[in-house]
Amino acid sequence: MSIRVEIVPPNPAWPDAFQSESRRVALALGNNVTTIHHIGSTAIPGIYAKPVIDMLVEVRDLTQVDANESAMIALGYEALGEFGIRRYFRKDNTDGVRTHHAHIFEHSSPEVARHLAFRDYMIVHPEVAQQYGDLKRQLADQLNRDDIEGYMDGKDEFVKTMEKRALDWWKVTHL
Repeated sequence: MSIRVEIVPPNPAWPDAFQSESRRVALALGNNVTTIHHIGSTAIPGIYAKPVIDMLVEVRDLTQVDANESAMIALGYEALGEFGIRRYFRKDNTDGVRTHHAHIFEHSSPEVARHLAFRDYMIVHPEVAQQYGDLKRQLADQLNRDDIEGYMDGKDEFVKTMEKRALDWWKVTHL
């Protein structure tokens, strides 16, 4: 199945959708979970986004996630296995439309700060977040709706630049 590039207006239901799903994921993964964060564009108020809820799940022990994989599958997630320093799961609805991503990292991973810094930087800098949303809309309008690689490539330079700014900002604001 290919992922369709669909960018939609901000939806006030996204935070509730995150809360609801994060509770299910926390139960599935048990006491290993330390925190679940809403990340990605649906976590940034006021911007257009792909309607997919991204969760960053911090755990004490990444290897314990493998033991609970069946509980995630029971929630409707597809286990995509080990992606280096994380575990990755994705969930589609009954129509085959992607609805959720679960990015799972050990709580000590520097990747946690990278994701949270980007999200928080965008929230604190709404003009930059708006630029990001506009770029995503422009790419979705210009590309074939099945060209997820082209969409990701089109965002790459902006995201990398903003990640660097966000991490510099994060270091200063989280001393």
